[in-house]
Amino acid sequence: MNTHFIKTPEKRHIVEKLNDNYGISDLPYLLIESGKEKIRAFSGSLSKDEIIELGKICKIEIVGCYLMKNENNELRLSFDAPLILKEQISKNVVDINDEQFKLWIRGHDIEFKEEVTKGNVVIRYNGYFLGCGKSNGSKIFNYVPKDRRLRK
Repeated sequence: MNTHFIKTPEKRHIVEKLNDNYGISDLPYLLIESGKEKIRAFSGSLSKDEIIELGKICKIEIVGCYLMKNENNELRLSFDAPLILKEQISKNVVDINDEQFKLWIRGHDIEFKEEVTKGNVVIRYNGYFLGCGKSNGSKIFNYVPKDRRLRK
């Protein structure tokens, strides 16, 4: 198992960053960093030691749900993370309209006439979180995984 359990001080630092960026103040999960700077969240009943022991017995490739990526010391939430953490997200949320939704769900970037928050943002449509994107202030670059986009 090519993973590293995130220790409490590092987890506190992650939560501080998430609070600054998204208003997320609590991650009641065991955080595990796997290859390519991906951070996964595990909420099962196994302890760290039990997961390690299980990894010695059989091959474990992944544990938990992919929650975020640490890119250039900046945390970018995964596609599913806004759904998991929706009760806490209060910052850097961009609401989109019907036309923008149709583009977004098909994998297109969205352009805005007015300036939007720069950096990583959470996309919301009619009160539902759709995922995340990265904004340069006038455009949000789409991070919807290809296998989750509408084709037509």
